[in-house]
Amino acid sequence: MSRAAPRIALAACIATCCARAFADEGSVQLVDGAGRELTAGICVTCHSLDYIPMNAPVMNRSGWDKSVHKMIDKFGAPIRPEDVNTIVGYLTDHYSGS
Repeated sequence: MSRAAPRIALAACIATCCARAFADEGSVQLVDGAGRELTAGICVTCHSLDYIPMNAPVMNRSGWDKSVHKMIDKFGAPIRPEDVNTIVGYLTDHYSGS
């Protein structure tokens, strides 16, 4: 076996994984409402939008507020202070289960 074979196999594996990660991204559509574009535009810079409906059943306003602040404080999310209430309000109004 050539020395390049393992590298080629690894590259193929990585390409396959990346293709799967992005293949279904267009299917997640957030509920229409005030703040949707801002929320989607900010959230998608770091993760897939499917995290929002996936977490919704266990979230309320307090949970979304903590989550948004965690994204800012721990992960450096580019959320301006004046946008926090709009994002938390949108998530609370459309994606709260508890």
